[in-house]
Amino acid sequence: MIDDRTAPLAGLRVVELSSFVATPLGGMTLAQLGADVVRVDPIGGGPDIGRWPLAPSGRSLYCGAGLNKGKRSLTVDLRSARGRELVAGLAAAAGTLVTNAPPRPGLTYEELRERRPDLVYARLLGHRDGRSAVDYTVNAELGFPYATGPEDHDGPVNHVLPAWDVACGLYLAIGLLAADRRRAATGEGRHVELALHDVALATAGNLGYLAQAQLGEARPRIGNDLYGDFGRDFGTSDGRRVMVVTLTARHWRDLVAVTGLERVIAALEEALPADFSRDRDRYTHREALAGLLAPWFAARTAAEAGKALAGTSVLWSHYRTFAETATGLARHPLMAELTQPGVGPHLAPGSPLVLDGRQAPPEPAPELGADAETVLGELLDLPPSEVAALRADGVIG
Repeated sequence: MIDDRTAPLAGLRVVELSSFVATPLGGMTLAQLGADVVRVDPIGGGPDIGRWPLAPSGRSLYCGAGLNKGKRSLTVDLRSARGRELVAGLAAAAGTLVTNAPPRPGLTYEELRERRPDLVYARLLGHRDGRSAVDYTVNAELGFPYATGPEDHDGPVNHVLPAWDVACGLYLAIGLLAADRRRAATGEGRHVELALHDVALATAGNLGYLAQAQLGEARPRIGNDLYGDFGRDFGTSDGRRVMVVTLTARHWRDLVAVTGLERVIAALEEALPADFSRDRDRYTHREALAGLLAPWFAARTAAEAGKALAGTSVLWSHYRTFAETATGLARHPLMAELTQPGVGPHLAPGSPLVLDGRQAPPEPAPELGADAETVLGELLDLPPSEVAALRADGVIG
C-alpha cells in the first residue's frame, strides 16, 4: 500500500482471498495505486505458499515476494465459523472483496451483502459455469499451442508466460474499479464475476483468430515469423540472434536501405512480380526476403547490426535470456532495490503506470500474517487483548 493520500486509489479498502496468479495480481495492481489491500490466507499459507521460482531460502519469489507487494497480511482459520465470521466482518468494514476461492459458508456474496448492502464483490472463476481451470488448460483448450512453435512440429507447444492469468488479473482490477465507481455515483454495490476462460476466449476473438477460423482459414504455425507481415530472427557472426520486424512501408524501406539491398529487392519485385511496400506481399514472399537479408546479419556481430539498425525506423531487438536482462536492471527507472524478508535485497519493479511524472516504487510483500493487530484494530476496532485471544484460540495465525 502506498503511504500517500494523493495516490489515485487512496481510501479504497479491499479484502483479498486468493491464490496463484490472476487474483493476487489484480490485488497488487490496486495496492500499487494506493488501495489498502488486506490479503487473507489460511493459517500457514495458501496452496501457492511454496510455488516456484524459489529464493535460496526456499521462499516463493512469485507468491511471497512478487505478487503481494504493498499489501497487508492476515492469516485466519477459514475452516472455523469464528474465522469466517471474522473475515466477513472485515469484508463488510472494507466494503470490497476480491477472491478466487470457492464460496464458504458466511462468505458468499448474498450473505456478505446482508451485512453491507453496497458491497463490491469481485470473484474470479475458471469457467463461468464454475468448472475449474488454470492458464495452461485454458490455453490448450482454445488452440494457441497449435499455432505456436516450429512450422514442422506436429504436436502442441505451450508457452511459458501465463498470459491469460495476467490479462485476467488486470481485467479483474478494472471490473472492481468500475463497480466502485458506480457505487460512488449511486450508492449501489455490485457482484462482479470474471472467468479465466472467457478472458482468453474474448482475446482470441478480439484479435480475429476465431473469426478467421470460422471463415475457413486455419491459423498457420510459422515458428518465429510474424504472421501477416515480415518479421523473423536472424543469426549474427558472434552466435547471437536479432529479431527484426517491419509493419509499415517505411519500416521496410529503412531495412532495405540499411542492408544495401535496394537493387536486389527491386529486381525481385519485378521478377515475381510483387510490391514489398505492401504487408501481404512481404509476408507471402518472406522466405525469399529472409534469404536475401540473412547474409547481411551473418556478416556482422549483434552489436554491429544493432548499431546500424538503431538509426532507422526498423523494429528490432537482440534476444536475451532472463539472466542477461537481470544484469542491466539497475539502470531502469521502473526498478528499485527492495529488501524482502526471507528473500533479501534484490531489484524489483514498481507500478509501470506513470502518473503526473510519478511512479510508485516497489514495496515489500508482507510477512505471512504480520498485520493482524493493525488490520483488526483499524477495520474492526479490536483491542490488542482481543487480537491476542483470537491468536491464542487458533482463530488467527
